[in-house]
Amino acid sequence: MRLADQIETAIAAGSLPAGAKLPPQRNLAYDLGITIGTVSRGYALVHERGLVSGEVGRGTFVRDTRDAPPEANLDPVTASLVGTRAITPPPGKIRFDSTAAPDVDQGACLQSHIAAILRDHPADIASYTRSFPDHWFTAGARWLSKGDWAPAPQDIVPTLGAHAGIMAVITAVTAPGDKVVFEHLTYSQVSRAAGLAGRRTVLVESDAKGVIPEEFERLCAQQHPKVAFFMSSAQNPTLATMPLERRKAIVDIARRYSVWLIEDDLYGAMSPEPLPLLAELGPERTFLVGGLSKSVAAGVRGGWVACPPHFAQRVRIAHKMMTGGIPFLLAELCARLVLSGDATRIRGLCAAEIAAREALARTYLSGFDLVSHPAVPFLWLALPDPWLSGTFKQAALTEGVLIDDEDEFKAGRSEKVLHRVRISFSSPRHLDEVRAGFAVLRRLLENGGAGYDSIA
Repeated sequence: MRLADQIETAIAAGSLPAGAKLPPQRNLAYDLGITIGTVSRGYALVHERGLVSGEVGRGTFVRDTRDAPPEANLDPVTASLVGTRAITPPPGKIRFDSTAAPDVDQGACLQSHIAAILRDHPADIASYTRSFPDHWFTAGARWLSKGDWAPAPQDIVPTLGAHAGIMAVITAVTAPGDKVVFEHLTYSQVSRAAGLAGRRTVLVESDAKGVIPEEFERLCAQQHPKVAFFMSSAQNPTLATMPLERRKAIVDIARRYSVWLIEDDLYGAMSPEPLPLLAELGPERTFLVGGLSKSVAAGVRGGWVACPPHFAQRVRIAHKMMTGGIPFLLAELCARLVLSGDATRIRGLCAAEIAAREALARTYLSGFDLVSHPAVPFLWLALPDPWLSGTFKQAALTEGVLIDDEDEFKAGRSEKVLHRVRISFSSPRHLDEVRAGFAVLRRLLENGGAGYDSIA
């Protein structure tokens, strides 16, 4: 932390200007007389603060933050987020780095439900949530069900969104120092949060069909992890979907090595596949997580965990300890949206909007190597030579489009270099903005020479 603070001070003072390359980690470790692991963690901290960007094979560079609004002009909440993704894109920028549910005029429906809750439960709104009505669990069981399978209501835990649910499970079934399995590329915020909670990350190999069972078994035999975090369908960011035989193999390996499974189905629920969930194949050891932010409304950050039998109370307590508990208004709103059918209706509207935008992506980016799905709000694009992931992201930013490079999804230190970026297209409010963003990206992809000029 002292190393990260000193780098941040040097950047603020101008002695490390935008575009400056930080020393190679091994050299700095030797010069300071510390371990390379300490330098690595220091560099990771300044990366998380949004001060530097890294490109495997090229090094770590100071980011140009001149476009960021001055902190003095920001409200306290926004100021606390300087160095992370902005709440709203800078003026003139197109946000292709968020997978929030698209705007399909959910506001009127949400307003109606919230007004009814305020009318029906004035005392509950004014107090802490001390009891959990049965219909909160029924709603969660209904939302997490798939095909002919549905979890039991008594195994459901309402949560402050999927991320909070995942962290509640990790802290409930592991102790500090225990190992958690992640794919090399995944929703990296979970691995970072697990690290803050004292858990250690181990990485498993995957391919276009998801986690490779043989690699998972080797990791289990050698590293003895306690839990593994997977997305069996529409994996973020690769969109990989595990075939049935792999799902069965993963569950079998987890049984033999006594590994808990956390299955994130946020995007899988948006891309219906006739495949059983890991939770259906291994209900005694799989925690299924889902929510509303990607398919109904990002501002309604509620979700549920379906637990193995007899684990719900344990996860509920961990969730309360980690988050302070779920507010009555949010939990009741989520339940009413699901049980009234409005959540399913809105999800259908969002799916139609996402499909229209995915079709635009296919048109504008035709001829390039990409993976997409008509029901999923992002695509995984392979960059043509000579583009690198970080330089393409910077070039897109310069042209007014915010995207995510592959480093954003690395769960830990990884030597994997895919030269890919994730492009998310659900946040812009209008299709004209989506078209403009894709047009910019197409122009950049066709002008590969600019890839050498995107870092000062």
